[in-house]
Amino acid sequence: MNLKLKRTPAIYLVGFMGSGKTTVGRSLAETLGWRFVDIDDDIEARAGLPIPRIFEEQGEPEFRRIESESLEARVRAAERGQAMVVALGGGAFVQARNAALIAPHGVSVWLDCPFDQVKARVERQGNRPLARDPEAFERLYHARRPVYAKADFRVTVDGDDPRPAVREILALTGLHPA
Repeated sequence: MNLKLKRTPAIYLVGFMGSGKTTVGRSLAETLGWRFVDIDDDIEARAGLPIPRIFEEQGEPEFRRIESESLEARVRAAERGQAMVVALGGGAFVQARNAALIAPHGVSVWLDCPFDQVKARVERQGNRPLARDPEAFERLYHARRPVYAKADFRVTVDGDDPRPAVREILALTGLHPA
């Protein structure tokens, strides 16, 4: 098992919106018998608003502040031994403060999903504030990739079945199903 996971049992899934962080995260957590956390859910609970409304009414800087607070609370819980798989929002790992916070507290795994698949998934969801402008959305995807590449591990996600990604994460981290 990865030494960082012995000290702080947390796997942080990073990647662009629509890359499968929630789907893979739920499946991975179930396989490990760990808790699953979606930081987007934490943000909405803290703000008392859905994410699109936070962006509209309070702006992206306030969203990022709440996101960092939510992530910090989860990292502290992992430090106390609460084993969890955490799905970060697409921009969370891009914030240097957040990446530095999680680096010594578990492992980060980049779910690398092709742009066409991400685009199709996000279009089906239809509620992503940063996806409203298709050209800006694609630029953002490409701009964030070098930052995601700084994660501890990279797993390619090229389908809707989370099981191959879960198996690869288990192999990379040395963890075993519960």
